[in-house]
Amino acid sequence: MKPIPRLAQWILGVAIFFLLTMTILRFFSWVYFKPAQLAVSGAMPVFFLGFRYDARMVGILSLLLFLTALIPPLNPFRKKAGKVVALSLAFIFIMVLVVMYSFDFLHFKYLQQRLNASALSYLEDAKISGSMVWQTYPVIRILLAMIIAAVILYFLVSRMLKAIQRRPVSESRRNRLIAFPILFSFIALAIFGKAGQYPLRWSDAFNLSGDFQANIALNPIQSFFSSLSFRSSGYDEKKVKEYYPLMADYLGLPAVPAEEISFRREIRVSDSSATKPNIILVICESFSGYKSSMWGNPLNATPFFNQISKEGIFFDNCFTPHFGTARGVWATITGIPDVELQKTASRNPGMVDQHTIINDFKGYEKLYFLGGSTSWANIRGLLTNNIRELRLYEEGSYKSATVDVWGISDKNLFLEANEILKTEKKPFFAIIQTADNHRPYTIPEEDLSSFKKVQHSSDELKKYGYESNEELNAFRYTDFGYQTFIEAASKETYFSNTIFMFIGDHGINGNAGNMFPASWTDQGLSGYHVPLLFYAPGRLKPQRLHDVASQVDVLPTLAGLAGISYTNTTLGRDLLHRHASDSGKSNKAFIIDYNYNSIGIIKSPWYFSRLQQGNKNNMVWADFSGKPTGEASTSDIDSLRLQADAFYQTARYMLLKNRKQPQP
Repeated sequence: MKPIPRLAQWILGVAIFFLLTMTILRFFSWVYFKPAQLAVSGAMPVFFLGFRYDARMVGILSLLLFLTALIPPLNPFRKKAGKVVALSLAFIFIMVLVVMYSFDFLHFKYLQQRLNASALSYLEDAKISGSMVWQTYPVIRILLAMIIAAVILYFLVSRMLKAIQRRPVSESRRNRLIAFPILFSFIALAIFGKAGQYPLRWSDAFNLSGDFQANIALNPIQSFFSSLSFRSSGYDEKKVKEYYPLMADYLGLPAVPAEEISFRREIRVSDSSATKPNIILVICESFSGYKSSMWGNPLNATPFFNQISKEGIFFDNCFTPHFGTARGVWATITGIPDVELQKTASRNPGMVDQHTIINDFKGYEKLYFLGGSTSWANIRGLLTNNIRELRLYEEGSYKSATVDVWGISDKNLFLEANEILKTEKKPFFAIIQTADNHRPYTIPEEDLSSFKKVQHSSDELKKYGYESNEELNAFRYTDFGYQTFIEAASKETYFSNTIFMFIGDHGINGNAGNMFPASWTDQGLSGYHVPLLFYAPGRLKPQRLHDVASQVDVLPTLAGLAGISYTNTTLGRDLLHRHASDSGKSNKAFIIDYNYNSIGIIKSPWYFSRLQQGNKNNMVWADFSGKPTGEASTSDIDSLRLQADAFYQTARYMLLKNRKQPQP
């Protein structure tokens, strides 16, 4: 057997050494912090996933050692400078390891959370923070232990390098040509973390059975650097308190002293012997109002949805708080607009813990269906960490073949979901998230016999808000999917006891034509306007309501329709309760535009927006049901400016304070 090249031995030795070290540290954390009621049998998935996170960190070090050693003057087995560079990289990694794991242990002991970038906020008042640390911990002993640990680890690594260096050189060029590509492949796999379309993400830890298991599995180095870009996330407590009376009035909260602010309200209904209705919430990809049939677009892309809109409770004046699918899913599930400025809230490890009204549907099976992977935008973390006992169906869960990057087709997604739902013995709350109305606009060959494409001239397409026939036909195929689903579901026994709810994840900016006020095109409202439909033949009296509505209102309204008691801690309100109370006249929809860095509020008939930097305000007529009656008054502008700021500051607060309730 030919000898393994010394460079490969060195890198493999370093990798195994550090992986073993981090595994021992994870074992120590597990033993030290494990709750008494937690069974030891649950440790294996935690340690396996933790090993993969550790392998990513070790893979990065291994890649640096490998690439620098490929430079002839920096080869540690041929040049002294190479040895210095290799040991320097190992020393830096050791220092990062010792410092991060030490701080992480203290951070976890204090907050029961892995170290994250929010800890840097303590440096903003370093004198007080330093005094607190000095008075709380044996700082000198901790520093001494860290130094001793670093020295021991460095000594062992340097001895390993010397031992390998003393081995005889008998490797051939052929050996290196075989060994190095294999070594590089292992390093690449370790860094990517899994075999598949998406890499290993921090949110995968929250597929485990609890917060403790997830936190133990996470690698503190990755946890810290994953959250570093979100360090600016936070809220202004002074402003939250300043705007609290305004928000309390909107949300129906009692007036309380500023020190006691709370957005928690308990909605209680008397127990009913009536059968609990099933819930199917469909989150519809890019379901833009002006492109669809419900507002009279002549290209008639959604005739079936238009039909069922006349048979249910249809809100024709609904808005998403922002553009983007991940943000739309977030607002729907949590009831909070995603006002994160850096990335999306779903990508922020500090915001993964969220209360959702879905958990108040007690005795219900919880299911989520997506044709692709929930690794996208770390949505898996939001879902599995916060919806109790969720059954998640995604890429790899279905019989149907994948058609493009978004997974199986919407039609097959609906049909496969129907096959599962029809076997449920308990009431269920199911969410189905579609994706076909999105580039690359794939329509499967298997459906072209029953779904007929149409062709229109470019002028006609542009006139009615479409860029291409591919986009138009993808929208029509989405409607075909809705029809296929409802027709299949209507043949099942669960149908008569089910409330179907459809809402767009966001709209699409474009020319809304003469169907809407000019502001919808000029101010981009077409990108936020989506249909909202509650459909339950025989249960709900058909109505078309013009009340302003928002994604954040979805779950409170569904809870009201289902007749359940629930806890609401966020910005959503029961739309039908508000309609019965004041015909929805008090309703508002908050909008944040990341392209222009503006925030706004819709309160019929006006849309107010302002840039977050500077003092530029904009007030436009936004009600498509009537003609402008004049200019907005100064008092109207001032009032909506205050409300936009209040919604924004309160949402920032809620993103970090909306912790899920302890399970009874």
